[in-house]
Amino acid sequence: MKLRLFNLVLLTACFMSMAGCYNNKEELLYPNSFIPADCNTIPARFAADIFPLISAKCAISGCHDASAAGGAVFQNYLQISGRKDKIYTKVVVDKSMPASGTMTPEERNKIKCWIEGGALNN
Repeated sequence: MKLRLFNLVLLTACFMSMAGCYNNKEELLYPNSFIPADCNTIPARFAADIFPLISAKCAISGCHDASAAGGAVFQNYLQISGRKDKIYTKVVVDKSMPASGTMTPEERNKIKCWIEGGALNN
């Protein structure tokens, strides 16, 4: 009887500890790492800000370079702007890209502001 009670308590403790695990928004878990985007003050010009950022973080070997290992090539304005909706989802919303390496909240905000500003070739 004691063994059954022990197993029941152990099993209950396991389930309760798993119930405490959940996914949440990064902004809520790490409030100091989230910087809300004020697109009026964030530089988001394609030539000066976005293209160098995507070249350094995304258009690298094995990802979005000429080999298109990542499913798309990001080497010029047309290729990047043509995938702006997917980039927005993966970089700004999901924060699942870049797959190798990291992107700061400031860098994510630049991409966000550029796309929300019309993804201009400026």
